[in-house]
Amino acid sequence: MAVHVIDEANRCLNCKKPMCRQGCPIRTPIPQMIEAFKEGNLNKAGEMVFENNPMSLVCSLVCNHEKQCEGHCILGRKGQPVHISSIENYISDTIFDKMKIECKPKNGNKVAVIGAGPAGITIAILLTKEGYGVTIFDARDKVGGVLQYGIPDFRLPKTILERYKKKLLEIGVKIRPNTAIGTALEIKDLIRDGYQSIFIGTGVWRPKTLGVKGESLGNVHYAIDYLANPDAYNLGETVAVIGMGNSAMDVARTVIRHGARRVTLYARGLSSNASDHETAYAKFDGADFRFGKQIVEITDDGPVFVNIRYDEEGNPAGEETEREQVFADSTIISISQGPKSKLVNTTEGLMASQNGLLLTDEKGQTTIPGIYASGDVVLGARTVVEAVAYSKKVAEAMDEYMKSKEEQ
Repeated sequence: MAVHVIDEANRCLNCKKPMCRQGCPIRTPIPQMIEAFKEGNLNKAGEMVFENNPMSLVCSLVCNHEKQCEGHCILGRKGQPVHISSIENYISDTIFDKMKIECKPKNGNKVAVIGAGPAGITIAILLTKEGYGVTIFDARDKVGGVLQYGIPDFRLPKTILERYKKKLLEIGVKIRPNTAIGTALEIKDLIRDGYQSIFIGTGVWRPKTLGVKGESLGNVHYAIDYLANPDAYNLGETVAVIGMGNSAMDVARTVIRHGARRVTLYARGLSSNASDHETAYAKFDGADFRFGKQIVEITDDGPVFVNIRYDEEGNPAGEETEREQVFADSTIISISQGPKSKLVNTTEGLMASQNGLLLTDEKGQTTIPGIYASGDVVLGARTVVEAVAYSKKVAEAMDEYMKSKEEQ
């Protein structure tokens, strides 16, 4: 691994106008990181990357690098781009545990973070560094949110999230697991108990439904539920997956690893919505793909489709009338998720859009002063790096808000 990473670092041209950085949603200082690494200053490289992106160890594994940093590398125009993700992962993984996060003295102000996903972890780290006393509340027993319960271990080892938990505790963050705000405790209780600002990063955990007959049958499941605990399911040997995004690829690859002999993904369109790499890995693992299929019903025998006709330009041109019964022991629906409504329903003045996403201004403040939000609960199901990039701006806004309150 080390030799490979060194070779890749030596291929970097150290461009004066680094396109790789422009392609990164969080603007990771890639050339500077690689230069420090090549000079033998691994700690400097790691601290530089972590300062810019507290979730760099995660992003180096799960980002869509082929369309971001590596996809913009100038060497990729005529050959192979520099494998930036491997370099970043080597650096971040090597220095993470020994890295000391410098924090300002405690300023006496408390912050509540609802949700221990990537957005919540980012906010907790950044505000703790500024001297705030941070408590994270999460409905589940482990930290990570979608990283823990929505990404398979073969893509993101869960030991990494345990290392993040250890680092959070090390800098003084308090964690309350199995505590869903909006049930026994509500936001008004947090305000009562002296939290000067509150952050909401609860993610999107409610599966979007197809709305077709048969969706409540015992052989039908939702991707977000399945990925949270695959061992709880007995799916049989033949599995149909409805959807073809990155989550559907995760489902297919997980199902295959749990013993299914035949796994087929179905999509309305003519191509996969997942990244090229994730699509390729699913194919290598043995998944089949079928396109132009509109699901109309699910029976005890499996899903029922009609074919979608497309014109020469690839635009939908109607549906055929003949139905096709696909035989499958289980059907898993993977067509994205939306937010749950506990917080909105239990918090007067907290407003959401029609699809349930929290309404915020450009700095992440919700319709209640002092309460902020970012991540998927604001943006919808997006990427980890986008959640982190937005959360950095929100952390600055929360800091400004609390300092302005002190001055009044």
